[in-house]
Amino acid sequence: MVGLKRLVASFASIALVAAQATNTTVRYMPFGDSITEIVCWRGILWTNLQQTGYQNVDFVGSLTTQNPAGCAISNYDRDHEGHSGFQAFNIANQDQLVGWLAQNPADVITMHLGTNDIVANRSTNDILASFTTLVEQMRSSNINMKIIVAQIIPLGVGNGSYDTAVNSLNAAIPGWAASLNSTQSPILVVDQNTGFNTSDLRDGVHPNASGDAKMAAKWYPAVVEAVNMVEAERA
Repeated sequence: MVGLKRLVASFASIALVAAQATNTTVRYMPFGDSITEIVCWRGILWTNLQQTGYQNVDFVGSLTTQNPAGCAISNYDRDHEGHSGFQAFNIANQDQLVGWLAQNPADVITMHLGTNDIVANRSTNDILASFTTLVEQMRSSNINMKIIVAQIIPLGVGNGSYDTAVNSLNAAIPGWAASLNSTQSPILVVDQNTGFNTSDLRDGVHPNASGDAKMAAKWYPAVVEAVNMVEAERA
């Protein structure tokens, strides 16, 4: 009988530790298009988080792809939800994010989207309407979702023909974010454009090594702020 009590107590302790671990884990979804998928900035960001005390951040998503040429950092949590060629418009209107978040729930999400929409000649208003739908879907998945939205990096293709559209979208994002911001589910804006040059692109679209480093450095403080918010709510 004493042995049975000890066994029950042991199982209870294990369950408590598991519950505490679950409670301290912060699920982070890198979400976007190929500038989130076939890149190396995620590995740099993960390493920076690990080295600064945020080992409890769990990258989540249905994909594990990265730059097909390989990354200097290869041993990292590769999970993400970056989909090459995808537009915010289609992701929003086809409810694709709904399924991705149902499969891999998140507490924090970063979003770098709009590049493919611009190439498809969608207007700033149409892109922001898609962003609004995506925010609603994020909050339906998690009413406390911490949302980080990028002012997107420049395009080095098209001989500058996309510059006006990129600048228009980026200029509109802060006001759009402020209009939807809430204390429970804040929207943080990260300026990935300023200081990012076309020389930081490997193919006119995707970041090279210097571009990856710049993107990771821009994401890091916002992700840390969001993670700290999640942890404070659980304290």
